[in-house]
Amino acid sequence: MEGVEITPVNIKKRQKIGIRSGDTVRVSQKIQEKGKTRIQVFEGLVLSRKHGNEPGATFTVRKVSSGVGVEKIFPLYSPMIDKIEIVRRSKVRRAKLYFIRDKVAREIRKQMRNMRMMDLSTGSDIEEKESAKVASEARAIEDSKAEEEAEAKAKTKKQEAEVKKAEEKTKTETEEAKAEEVKETKPEEKKD
Repeated sequence: MEGVEITPVNIKKRQKIGIRSGDTVRVSQKIQEKGKTRIQVFEGLVLSRKHGNEPGATFTVRKVSSGVGVEKIFPLYSPMIDKIEIVRRSKVRRAKLYFIRDKVAREIRKQMRNMRMMDLSTGSDIEEKESAKVASEARAIEDSKAEEEAEAKAKTKKQEAEVKKAEEKTKTETEEAKAEEVKETKPEEKKD
């Protein structure tokens, strides 16, 4: 088994680094795009190291990128890893630092408690023009509705007035008719 090569990487160098949880590492990863190879750096905190120094050994690195936590699991002997640098080593009392995920979330929640919601912004000129146009159209529609309502009210008032006049006319006519009847009946009584 000694002569079998599992990866083209220098295994002794990778073992000598001695990555452990709590380290802040900078992993230079080879990425192939359209036939070209470029190197992308991923720097973060090592949360765990698994499987010791065996061929399937891995380590998990976590970083916060623009407010979002990102974790990557790297195989220790991967040929796609160009270089591993230990930037900082801190003393930890756990082999696996998975509690960091919750701790960071708690800290963010604490910070959010102190924040206030604000609704301040500078509107664009185009949006302001459009909103002014919409507002003027809405006002025009409201004005036309108000005019229609006023006309309808005036019509109903006019109709009511006409109805009242007609009622008054009929009243006066009936009163006149009664008065004439009364006049006609009175002379007849006198004749008798």
